[in-house]
Amino acid sequence: MFNLKRKSFKNFDFILFFTVLLLCIFGIIMIKSATLSFETNRYVKVQSISTILGIIAIAFLVLLDYQFLGKFYIPIYIVSVLLLVAVALFGIGAEQWGSDSWLDIGGFVFQPAEIAKVGLIIFLAQYIDKNKHNINQPLTLLKILVLAGIPILLIAKQPDFGTAIVFVFFIFVMLFAAGLDWKYIGYAILIGIISLPILWFSLEGYQRDRIFDFLDPDRDTSGTGYQAMQSRIAVGSGKVFGRGLFHGTQTQYNYLPEKQTDFIFAVVSEELGLIGGLAIILLYFILLYRLIKIAKNSTDTFGSLMITGFAAMFLIHIWENIGMTIGLMPITGIPLPFLSYGGTFQLINLICIGIALSVSVHKEGLNF
Repeated sequence: MFNLKRKSFKNFDFILFFTVLLLCIFGIIMIKSATLSFETNRYVKVQSISTILGIIAIAFLVLLDYQFLGKFYIPIYIVSVLLLVAVALFGIGAEQWGSDSWLDIGGFVFQPAEIAKVGLIIFLAQYIDKNKHNINQPLTLLKILVLAGIPILLIAKQPDFGTAIVFVFFIFVMLFAAGLDWKYIGYAILIGIISLPILWFSLEGYQRDRIFDFLDPDRDTSGTGYQAMQSRIAVGSGKVFGRGLFHGTQTQYNYLPEKQTDFIFAVVSEELGLIGGLAIILLYFILLYRLIKIAKNSTDTFGSLMITGFAAMFLIHIWENIGMTIGLMPITGIPLPFLSYGGTFQLINLICIGIALSVSVHKEGLNF
């Protein structure tokens, strides 16, 4: 279960660790700025505690043989699905956040979909590893898609199509990395195009409005397009060097909704300008590059696919969040890793980094 050989730590990816640490510190500072007018430090405290717990989890996971997780891939999958079933039965949050995506257990509120992301990535990495020579056989591929589709359907039912898209994306990337035949990719694209009308009519009214507002930004700037408009104003007003930390007009006067979560990048852009935004993007580039490097250098399929899934998960979050902030993507409510407020989200992301560092440390193999 554990391997404490000193020589293994020569592979510890310090660049990845300190990049994530910088992002976390940056995120706490920006959450402080975003919530300065709320007259409460609750958001900063929750994010700080989640970050500290996440760093402790990283320390534990680095010592843990990541192969140990693969041995429990079936129980991990079952727990992930059961949590999503519990959300379907007892979920809360529709009135406050627009969907019943949270569970309240003894006053502790968390979002099981974030846990299910990691659970499904671990499960798929191990399942694909066990069937890597049969990945292009229709029956094997069908089993993978059915097993992966169950949590996606449960999340879409909440409804949380933004998170469902995240699942679809990292599943596709993992299958592609595992050597999925191009003909299946073609079939998937064709099925996706054919199913667009069905998907459109399954959307809620507010979700359709978000797409209309994306296509026509001036359509309803005082109603359904208000968030997107205020975000673009905040980003544009920051110019090159920003208005200064804690001095953003859109941020400090509460014109920008959900500024501590979905639109935290708009806070960065308004107060620290283009320079601050580019600095964040550069840190994300380093993060993804180091994850891809670990995945390439991994000596086994399980570790490589698992890190590939994490990298894909981070990528879609970063792409969609920054894209919707600057008007290049529709608003979906997807938070920005390590910057957006969210206790469960922060802790789970740091756990993913811990597992990635474990793969980097133990890639030479383990002795028991």
